[in-house]
Amino acid sequence: MDRLTATRVFVEVVDRGSQTAAAEHLDLSRAMVSRYLAALEGWVGARLLHRTTRKLSLTQVGTELLPHCREMLHTAEMMRTTGIKATDGPSGNLRIASSQSFAQTWLSPMLVDYLARYPNTSIDLLVNSQAVNLVEERIDLALRITNQLEPNQVARHLGTCHSVVCASPGYLARAGLPQRPQDLAQHNCLTYSYFGRSVWRFEQADSEEEVAVDGNLSSNDTAVLLEAALNDGGICMQPLYATAAMLEDGRLVRLLPDWQPQSLGVHAIYASRRQMLPALRTLLDFIAQRLASDPLWQ
Repeated sequence: MDRLTATRVFVEVVDRGSQTAAAEHLDLSRAMVSRYLAALEGWVGARLLHRTTRKLSLTQVGTELLPHCREMLHTAEMMRTTGIKATDGPSGNLRIASSQSFAQTWLSPMLVDYLARYPNTSIDLLVNSQAVNLVEERIDLALRITNQLEPNQVARHLGTCHSVVCASPGYLARAGLPQRPQDLAQHNCLTYSYFGRSVWRFEQADSEEEVAVDGNLSSNDTAVLLEAALNDGGICMQPLYATAAMLEDGRLVRLLPDWQPQSLGVHAIYASRRQMLPALRTLLDFIAQRLASDPLWQ
């Protein structure tokens, strides 16, 4: 029996929670799914799943084997796509993780252009503000805007994200205009709740300043903070790409223009440099080129 198919069956059963759901997705009979699982367990020499009438769970051996099975399927897909002629371009499905703000404002229209250029590819975009486990969630690429990468992560720097401190004209009419970074400590600042103590850092020529800010609203979603700022709720620090149109039409006012908030790196995080699908490689280059040519990221 085909061991690669048996491996795929095992992964689908785990991901979908039942043999019946896996059988429907793979267009196999329930009996055939059971046969593939039994064959894989016979090859490994141990049970991989605890099967009861109510639920299915991994054994210790199954837990240890699952990441290797995912890697095997990934490698098989890479081998298949590598054989495609260069004139045909990359192909296959990519699972991507990104924050909601970046995905909605900048990434989504860029992906539409990428998919139009490479019609044999498809993308499954997972929106999540927190870091994801690439192996467990079967993610090919995670895009993160941060200056704090884990030391063991495989990453490529794609560009730089600039930020602005801004507020609505209504809030500023009520609370006054800050003249320097330290003035922000006296204002209602809308903060990102994944940070325990919000400290905003600024640069000016050869000097730096940082100020601890606080306010009556925090959120783990930057879009919530932006909407609050638009409704006269306070001062927020936002990516320039998310606020450019609002600054231009006057709905928001850029504060402290002589001080540059700390910039963040745009990073692509993936499992391995050696086993990269052609579609993933072309997508990384496509994103890097778009960032390099977009004035908002300069």
